[in-house]
Amino acid sequence: MAEKITLEELKALAGKHYGTSDWIKIDQKRIDAFAECTNDWQFIHIDPEKAAQTPFGGTIAHGFLTLSMLSAMVYQMPALEKVAMGVNYGFEKVRFVSPVRAGARIRGVFGMKTVDVQPGFVTIVMDVTVEIEGQEKPALVAEWIGRRYLEESA
Repeated sequence: MAEKITLEELKALAGKHYGTSDWIKIDQKRIDAFAECTNDWQFIHIDPEKAAQTPFGGTIAHGFLTLSMLSAMVYQMPALEKVAMGVNYGFEKVRFVSPVRAGARIRGVFGMKTVDVQPGFVTIVMDVTVEIEGQEKPALVAEWIGRRYLEESA
């Protein structure tokens, strides 16, 4: 479980490194499960033989699978205390820079761009880079907006 931080500590992180997640393996089983959930059956994701004939040389993760892994990664970052619930508010930008090949490991590197405190909630904007182990170019870069609704007593 991520460490809990106060609102003042969160605000002090604006413009600074927020944290780096552990590596997560993106294997073919995970890619197939994502295809099942989304009905995205494109062969470059699920057919190793056919995908081997492409410039990728094998199957690759769906871009949206890589993006969806941000949820697991951000749970490893310090968490604001006294939060009733957190929600995704959206993205200002998302770019899929490099494919994630089946079997690769990825991790999230988070920077806290801004922290906007309003009555009852906090809106945070994070710069996120998903790195691929052993590769120079990242899998994706994004500007992610989250909202944390505060407990009544906060």
